Amino acid sequence: MRSFDAVIIGAGAAGLMCGIEAAKRGRKVVVIDHARAPAEKIRISGGGRCNFTHLEAAPKHYLSQNPHFCKSALKRFGPWDFLDRVIAHHIPYHHKTEGQLFCDNSAKDIIDMLLGDLRAHGGELWLQSPVQGLDQTPQGFRLSLPDGVIETTKLVLATGGLSIPKMGATGFAYEVAQRFGHGLITPRAGLVPFTLGGQKLDYISGLSGVSLQARARIGKTMFEDGFLFTHRGLSGPAMLQISSFWTPGQTVEIDLLPGTDALAVLKERRQSTPRQHIGNVLPDLVPTRLSERILEVTIIAPETRIADLSDKRLSALTALMQPWALIPDGTEGYRTAEVTVGGVDTTQVSSQTMESQLCPGLFIIGEALDVTGWLGGYNFQWAWSSGWAAGQAL
Repeated sequence: MRSFDAVIIGAGAAGLMCGIEAAKRGRKVVVIDHARAPAEKIRISGGGRCNFTHLEAAPKHYLSQNPHFCKSALKRFGPWDFLDRVIAHHIPYHHKTEGQLFCDNSAKDIIDMLLGDLRAHGGELWLQSPVQGLDQTPQGFRLSLPDGVIETTKLVLATGGLSIPKMGATGFAYEVAQRFGHGLITPRAGLVPFTLGGQKLDYISGLSGVSLQARARIGKTMFEDGFLFTHRGLSGPAMLQISSFWTPGQTVEIDLLPGTDALAVLKERRQSTPRQHIGNVLPDLVPTRLSERILEVTIIAPETRIADLSDKRLSALTALMQPWALIPDGTEGYRTAEVTVGGVDTTQVSSQTMESQLCPGLFIIGEALDVTGWLGGYNFQWAWSSGWAAGQAL
């Protein structure tokens, strides 16, 4: 039976960062994972280029029932700290938007950096090692693995949430945390496309692939970014962002022309070019396929002169653009969700060390906790920050 100072379950972003930091401090560390390969979410992220952080990451960019929880870790190990490591490893990177950082070449650069650092400091990585049994002992914890039994004084849960089960996501961290007395903030899919049904789906028929800039709003929460029609519903960054704030039955308001008063524009065109056909005017505002569909739905012939359209009929047109209010039927769920909203309740976890206040020696980090970032590198930053914080305490 082998003994370790720390066993970290989960070889993702948070788990590898935690292992590196603990190994740096001279701890005998092993990171274990049931998967064949480490860091699969890193590998596929950002279209394969890994949006590894956002330089403006701050507590306001995170959802949690305990909004102050993330402050300490983000302050002590922030985006610039992680960027310093990227630079030190000579990994080329670029800004996609202000503050949003991606690898120039491949997400594999980040994975190689993490694995290299873990090895360099003496940490071990065991793959295809599912936990078959877990018991608490007077000295800490005993884990049964396919190749035998190991013991540790410190155990870290870094197995993430439920999003993308085909990549190996499970509720393991939730089950273990609950076993030791922790409560859960009900998990749900976040950063996920919406699905539509019935007449709402009929309306977008034929629009799959049409994209534009849009503003999505639920109450006072609003995001302006890319918007995409899919064969099942609505996606794009604006919709993914707002999905994390959505609960079933809520109305989402979508402005397909942010910064433009569509009705005012159409009225002005009615005055300035009254003989112009509406089928030629509307594509000046929205993509042609969308303008054609709006005219079909409002039963207005494309060859209708704009002068022949009343204020009421123009308003009917713009209601499908600005704001277009609808109640989604649902989301695509964990199958395509980038994150899990909710998770282990943070009120009984130390914000300084990520250690359980109910079970000394048990640490919970990353997406397993009820801390969920916006789209754009914020979730990776939480993984780095929480993993770093726990690594200092192991």
